[in-house]
Amino acid sequence: MEFVGETLRAALETLAVAAPGWLRQAAAPEWFERYGKRIDSFRFPKGADARQQWALAVGEDGFALLETVYTPDAPAWLREIEAVQVLRIAWVQQYHRDEEGVRWREGKDLPPGRLRLSSPYDTDTRYSVKRGAGWDGYKVHFTETCEPDAPHLITNVVTTDATVPDAQVTEPVHHALAARGLLPAIHLVDSGYTSAALLVAAAGQNIELMGPVFADTTAQSCAGQGLGQDAFTIDWPARTVTCPRGRRSASWSEQRKPTGTEIIRVHFAKTDCDACPVRAQCTSAANPKHGRSLTLLTQPQQQALDQRRREQETEKWKAAYGTRAGVEGTISQAVRVTRTRTTPYRGLDKTHLGHILTAAGLNLHRLNTWWNGTPIGTTHISRFARLGLELAA
Repeated sequence: MEFVGETLRAALETLAVAAPGWLRQAAAPEWFERYGKRIDSFRFPKGADARQQWALAVGEDGFALLETVYTPDAPAWLREIEAVQVLRIAWVQQYHRDEEGVRWREGKDLPPGRLRLSSPYDTDTRYSVKRGAGWDGYKVHFTETCEPDAPHLITNVVTTDATVPDAQVTEPVHHALAARGLLPAIHLVDSGYTSAALLVAAAGQNIELMGPVFADTTAQSCAGQGLGQDAFTIDWPARTVTCPRGRRSASWSEQRKPTGTEIIRVHFAKTDCDACPVRAQCTSAANPKHGRSLTLLTQPQQQALDQRRREQETEKWKAAYGTRAGVEGTISQAVRVTRTRTTPYRGLDKTHLGHILTAAGLNLHRLNTWWNGTPIGTTHISRFARLGLELAA
């Protein structure tokens, strides 16, 4: 509601500057009251029904303005104004109009989030939600060195809109680092930047992509009991799988998911599974014609995934991975010292340039502290929290 209301208000505000005489004749009298002030949620009417009526009224007003702008006797250059173009796209994305009137688009009738406008002032921003927190804007990805005997410097910056998954950034980061001769032997990342395919791709560049992968989500693994996938023996050359009771799979088929991921479906014979004394410890088959079914990735990816799942449970791996926590301090420093979280720029290119300048500034600050022998600061805490620690001591 805020977005569509402010989008219409922004178009009217722009037209009031560009063509005040034309708008004076085109605007409905109630528009001056409805869109005279910035649209904020605290000004919305109370009650769900009243808000719904307000939103539909905004939709009707937007269509009326667009129809007036696109009439043959309206100046053609009005249609080229950016705010009018944004209004047109937003109304196509958010509203539906037919003989029954104007109504919201909802659910699958809306375009995907990566294509949907979320701000009338910056058409590159997108709305996203992570861990329950929503924001309209961008994501920034910093890569930094982490050797204990050298200053920690940011070596790469990637800026994307807020809907781009972290995993889509991993390979572009490696390509950017390779172009400057800065590929690391070990790249510490969080789970968002890993997948079986990325582990294999990084290994092809002689990089150990060191980050946790998602755990096995089968019913047996989640319950901590039963026969999970790791209880089965895979013979890749023979294209067969042997179950813990020694029965071999009846079929092996290579398939591709709609996302393009190559997978392997393995089925066991129903007669073997029905007579098995530990059948209750296996999952139920999705197809009643089959016994137990397994879904595997291609051999390189499945082996890389299984190996990482074993590694990340060891204390040695956890201790080595603990170094990655340093980048959280970099993000905290960028947020506290610079305007990283609330960029004043509009557009992806300018926002990315701002992030690069932020990284350069942080690097200069770190080099200065390193050359002057200033110790690296500990975790930042507030003065009040520090006072509490002093009292406790």
